[in-house]
Amino acid sequence: MFNKIIKLFIAGLLIAVAVWQFIEGEIGNGIALILLSGIFIFLYFKNEMILLAFLRLRKQDFPGAKKWLDKIKDPEKALVPKQQGYYWYLHGLMVSQTNMTQAEKFFKRAIKLGLSMDHDLAMAKLNLAGIAMTKRRKREATTLLSEAKKLDKHGMLNDQIRMMKEQMKKI
Repeated sequence: MFNKIIKLFIAGLLIAVAVWQFIEGEIGNGIALILLSGIFIFLYFKNEMILLAFLRLRKQDFPGAKKWLDKIKDPEKALVPKQQGYYWYLHGLMVSQTNMTQAEKFFKRAIKLGLSMDHDLAMAKLNLAGIAMTKRRKREATTLLSEAKKLDKHGMLNDQIRMMKEQMKKI
């Protein structure tokens, strides 16, 4: 919605007005403005379009998620690097159902830019392992699976990793 620099400018302006309100003795207004500026600071680090796309993906609404991601016109300028990683990660998740080559490119780009959460990184590597396995690159798939297993500290992907290892034995 807003450029990342505009978000920081608005947050700084709100904090300045909050300080002025504190000086004037209007403590309630100052606290409300500090909380409001917190929203803009939060949205600097977590892009609202990406958050809305994640919500759509949780409901398996791929066209809705694509619509929200398409609202980001120039991700290199509008997003910080971690947000760019999630931008390409979401594109990879959506495209992985139809176009494996394109999904592989998106996942590699997301991993290169970085993902904040280990389980997201594990999921990206698991998807890359599946793509490598379908393209008969067993060594690469094995490496990616072991990296995904290390990153999955809570064991959320254990079943998928186990299934993929059994499928690799058949190759």
